[in-house]
Amino acid sequence: MIDSETTRFEMGSERKIQAREIMTEVMQALEEKGYNPINQLVGYFVSGDPTYITNHMGARATIRRMERDELLEVIIRDYVQQLKDGSDN
Repeated sequence: MIDSETTRFEMGSERKIQAREIMTEVMQALEEKGYNPINQLVGYFVSGDPTYITNHMGARATIRRMERDELLEVIIRDYVQQLKDGSDN
């Protein structure tokens, strides 16, 4: 029998804070090394290949402290919330 119920994915507030800290550190390291953080992060999220993230400041190890799907949830949740709030940022 096929289950027709949608699975819910919820993340606790502590994990959300950790995800934001991870993303902040990684983006800073990428910018310091002269990379476009958006392009590098998209490459990482799509492929799962950590070599898209620099080793500078330990960023590669930092981003691997949390699963990609958890990081993406925070990013998407924040983006959707901004849309709901009417923010253009």
